[in-house]
Amino acid sequence: MRQLKKLMPQNIRNTYHLARAFGASHFYGRPVRKLKIIGITGTDGKTTTTNLIYHLLKTAGLKVGMISTVNAVIGNKTLDTGFHVTTPDPRDIQKYLSQMVATGTEYAVLEVTSHALDQNRVWGIPFMIGVLTNITREHLDYHKTYSNYLKAKSKLFKSVLYSILNKDDQSFQEVRKLASGKITTYSLNKESDIEAKDIEYGPEGSEFTYVYQDKSNKVETELIGDFNISNILAAISVCKVLNVSDDLIVQGLKTFRSVPGRMERVSNRGGFEVIIDFAHTPNAVEKALQTMRKISKGKVYVVFGAASERDTGKRPLMGKIAAKLADYVILTNEDPRWEDPNKILTDIAKGVVMGGGTLNKTFWMIEDRAQAIKFAISKAKAKDLVLILGKGHEKSMSIQGKELEWNDKDAVLKALK
Repeated sequence: MRQLKKLMPQNIRNTYHLARAFGASHFYGRPVRKLKIIGITGTDGKTTTTNLIYHLLKTAGLKVGMISTVNAVIGNKTLDTGFHVTTPDPRDIQKYLSQMVATGTEYAVLEVTSHALDQNRVWGIPFMIGVLTNITREHLDYHKTYSNYLKAKSKLFKSVLYSILNKDDQSFQEVRKLASGKITTYSLNKESDIEAKDIEYGPEGSEFTYVYQDKSNKVETELIGDFNISNILAAISVCKVLNVSDDLIVQGLKTFRSVPGRMERVSNRGGFEVIIDFAHTPNAVEKALQTMRKISKGKVYVVFGAASERDTGKRPLMGKIAAKLADYVILTNEDPRWEDPNKILTDIAKGVVMGGGTLNKTFWMIEDRAQAIKFAISKAKAKDLVLILGKGHEKSMSIQGKELEWNDKDAVLKALK
């Protein structure tokens, strides 16, 4: 089945998904007619932004549901989606939306991938608000060029009533040309509709001030990193479109808890920090490590790999970034699927060497992910920081056609014993 799917022309696959989306929509009674739907797309930050929007709207008293990579929230129930891709099958989307309608939900927050947009998996969903986090290098194995990737992402904004765009991102000018509806911009360092100022990072999180229509509001959050401040601004932008008060926004941000596998701290008694994150693109790896350099008082160790059957060109790029920003790099498995794991690690290692790394001195290649995590933790001393990237919340690893049970946090806790 896997090989047959690869042989099927893309236009036929897209038509297949369109037919499924059409059929599922009618089978479930076209639930989208009774919902106001907010779509979030981008290379990095989608899941955190989706969860932020959901939490802030819920704090404001709105009846809201959510479908993200990590989970789906429908009424009082939280479902573990277990998605290895972000946007589910058209039938599942419509099923979840119909369940939301049945529970009295008014707003649905939906995480949307470029694949879903390109393949018509979200066909027939009239997004009220479209949110863009960023567009950087990713999925070029599928889209072939950055231009194609950008166009796929931009499909979300063709018929929305409100477009929320990141003015700091390289894609801003191009997406703005393609976006419809009223445009709201956000930025960390440029004049925009919603801006962040006076950003400070501490051991418990971040503090900053957001400015909207000449009014300033101070925010406290446990989230860290400029990229997360950007995600927060995107969520605030949605709240402003929906007329949520600043007091409720500030309250919601203070009570928001990190998404599992997204800059997730794992407590331990060793005097060093362990953080798990889903970063698996050059941009995300760079942003994550830049944040670690700001908050760490000691050495930074990073453990990561690269998935097979994806954009192989990003492997040396991530390796070079890791070598430049981390003190020590441990390369390991991350969904090798059918590819030789050693080949993947060797591809990344080429970039590590270009960045100044030395094998078995400043970087190591350990295929077994559990052993790689254990090795990094055993090396860390007081005030050091161990950053584990690539798998995040996921509960399985794909090796030789099998989905094997796996979770980074479980591996960390075992290594800490």
